[in-house]
Amino acid sequence: MANHPETMYDFHVWANQTMINHLKQLPRELYTQEIQSVFPTISKALAHIYLVDFTWLSILSGTSMNEAMTATHSRTAEVEAMSLEELEALYHEVSLGYQAFIREQPDLEQTIVLDNPYAGVRDTSYAEILLQIVNHGTYHRGNITAMLRQMGHASTMTEYALYWYAKE
Repeated sequence: MANHPETMYDFHVWANQTMINHLKQLPRELYTQEIQSVFPTISKALAHIYLVDFTWLSILSGTSMNEAMTATHSRTAEVEAMSLEELEALYHEVSLGYQAFIREQPDLEQTIVLDNPYAGVRDTSYAEILLQIVNHGTYHRGNITAMLRQMGHASTMTEYALYWYAKE
């Protein structure tokens, strides 16, 4: 039987890498070109996806949400200033952390308590958090697609159905 949260996380890694590979083929200046959009630059949008992934991995590893968010916030400017290749290396590193976490879990449906300083305390599961990470990335890859089109360039498809065939 398939482990759907793990499969969805693998999709997230594939989709991020697909977007990064596409961005590498475009003129370099697009990555940091300022525009009026959801994010001021594609680099900041891509950094945001990574920073949230990093935050959730910290939370899954036992750090409180408040501490994880504070630690991530202190890295934001540094990560946003990185080149696409430097950020790609961070994406790879965080994905290895997730893959190790997933392998070590006997039950991704295990319930944990999430104490969100903005929304309150709730029970959730590792699986639900993994699906949140995937959903968050999908949303912001869509923002990047819109930003690219706004700048006169095509994006690349990163939808789940394409992933099915890319992985065969």
